[in-house]
Amino acid sequence: MTGDIETLEKLSTDYKESMPEDLRETKSFDWYLEEAYRDPKITRNAHQRVADMFDYYGTAYDETEGVVEYQLASEDPLGDGENTFYGKVIHQSIHEFVNKVKSGARRLGPERRIKLLLGPVGSGKSHFDKQVRKYFEDYTLQEEGRMYTFRWTNLCDVIKDQDPTDDAVRSPMNQDPLVLLPLEQRLTVLEDVNERLDAPYTIQNEQSLDPESEFYMDKLLAYYDDDLQAVLENHVEIVRLIADENKRQSLETFEPKDKKNQDETELTGDVNYSKIAVYGESDPRAFDYSGAFCNANRGIFSGEELLKLQREFLYDFLHATQEMTIKPKNNPRIDIDQVIVGRTNMPEYKDKKGDEKMEAFNDRTKRIDFPYVLSYEQESLIYDKMLSNADVPDINVEPHTLEMAGLFGVLTRIEEPDTETIDLLSKAKAYNGEIDEGDDIDVKKLREEAAAKAEIGEGMVGISPRFIGDEIAEAIMDSKHRQRGFLSPLTVFNFFEENLEHHGSIPEDNFEKYYRYLETVREEYRERAIEDVRHALAYDIDEIQRQGEKYMDHVMAYIDDDTIEDSLTGREQEPDETFLRSVEEKLDVPEDRKNDFRQEVSNWVSRRAREGEAFNPQDNERLRRALERKLWEDKKHNINFSALVSASDVDDDERSSWIDALIEQGYSEGGAKEVLEFAGAEVAKAEIED
Repeated sequence: MTGDIETLEKLSTDYKESMPEDLRETKSFDWYLEEAYRDPKITRNAHQRVADMFDYYGTAYDETEGVVEYQLASEDPLGDGENTFYGKVIHQSIHEFVNKVKSGARRLGPERRIKLLLGPVGSGKSHFDKQVRKYFEDYTLQEEGRMYTFRWTNLCDVIKDQDPTDDAVRSPMNQDPLVLLPLEQRLTVLEDVNERLDAPYTIQNEQSLDPESEFYMDKLLAYYDDDLQAVLENHVEIVRLIADENKRQSLETFEPKDKKNQDETELTGDVNYSKIAVYGESDPRAFDYSGAFCNANRGIFSGEELLKLQREFLYDFLHATQEMTIKPKNNPRIDIDQVIVGRTNMPEYKDKKGDEKMEAFNDRTKRIDFPYVLSYEQESLIYDKMLSNADVPDINVEPHTLEMAGLFGVLTRIEEPDTETIDLLSKAKAYNGEIDEGDDIDVKKLREEAAAKAEIGEGMVGISPRFIGDEIAEAIMDSKHRQRGFLSPLTVFNFFEENLEHHGSIPEDNFEKYYRYLETVREEYRERAIEDVRHALAYDIDEIQRQGEKYMDHVMAYIDDDTIEDSLTGREQEPDETFLRSVEEKLDVPEDRKNDFRQEVSNWVSRRAREGEAFNPQDNERLRRALERKLWEDKKHNINFSALVSASDVDDDERSSWIDALIEQGYSEGGAKEVLEFAGAEVAKAEIED
């Protein structure tokens, strides 16, 4: 065992330092009033506090997309990046969600709406919802996220029938202490507070005390002859309020149960039968504020699979959203303050959307779509995160494995393009940012066409990352079982093919189409594997530099309509068009686009020269790729591809050098041997066909 050992003393110190200093302290109402003037944000409502929370953990603005990325999702500072979100579409959804919360903070309407996260299974909506609750807990521990509530004390001194166990009673709804002030006096305070507030919103609070607190206030005011100061000084203590989902304190997750057992009291609270014998049935002290809306007050209500609830059960949300009140049985109306978030999958949404009787409910929802990721490299990061969070020792994930898995998922999610100029694979690559300057592809137009074509939106159907993640996990265990120290795309493809029809969430009608997409991915991997082997077998950095310089000399002469000196004879000659085209054709640059490509490369070289950078073809992705392919064409006739398939047919030293070159590209030794055999067989087959 190495390293420092944590002692109980150090652990205790670390814990104490992580807790607010005033967590266990009680304050007077007068202190809270002064503190509200000093730091008005302690009196914020739920929407305002949640909105500020997103900014507190950091933001970054994506000018290209016009989207704010919130670091609690893009970097996960509390979890050291363990729970990050990937994909532009997801961050667009999060941006839209936060905008609705911020609009609600300014009282523009969304504060009276359910924020409904809609998406297919495994799209990240539940994960995001959980992340928001986790960060809200932490935010209320920070100085910037402070909130307070109050408790009644010494009640038995005044209220003769008060149960001694209820001598001190915490605000059952965890209300803000300012609610203790009568409305007229409260509005005066808030007017002053807002003059001191530095925020894009104003603080409003016209709530009534909850019925139990109202009961105590009436009794105490009667006892003290309406001396509010005496009531607040003798019977009220201010305490720090920390959101805690486990304690169901300012955070609540509500899950639908069996339809026959649904009861509105789960949302609004019910009579506390143990107190009926003490206070009587109609007494507000005999009510149990344990409903989900009660628990979520001052924070976030999260409704899981919300639209699976019965229609009648959802009516309780109408008052909760539009009027910001709940109306429980056997108790007066209760004001609430919370961000109400709902989550639902596609089938339930379609069912409720078409129900005319749900019009009022639907009108009170703000839908935020959570589609699947549509960039396969971003999708691969989801699987990379899955593996990094798991215990997966002694196995090398070979190049292209996760990317090709992501590509398969993306192909099932994007809409087939209508135009003949681009196929589905090219569209997926365009969404991944793989667009050369000469490509005539308008990604924005592709997205708009797909959005118009899709039933709800692009990326709302297709294969879930969970299916792909599960099959990657199975492939890993299979590789370990067979004592293979690597995970390759070929193994993952086999598991996709074997288990596609066994997954319950994939409609049978899609099997044939998805098998076709899998073949497309296999072919794409074939090209990449061959490219890697080309690099290992024929790569010569010095030769690429020489060929690159030659290409640029001839390009510049061509553009300037000039001649170039022949390196052997010393005579002036026209630019070698045959040589130029031999490079450009490796990128499928057509004859009628050659001038554009040559000008593009020339401009790139000129820019670098102005910046004092020497010419290096390695720094230009397209030129490097073209030169590598030309070098391959020049050398491949001297390579026995059939020998790659069998180790016995090739010199051991030569084969070892190839394997070493592949290892430099990220392959394991076993994976390098597999890709050599696979690519060798494919190229040998192509050579025979040619």
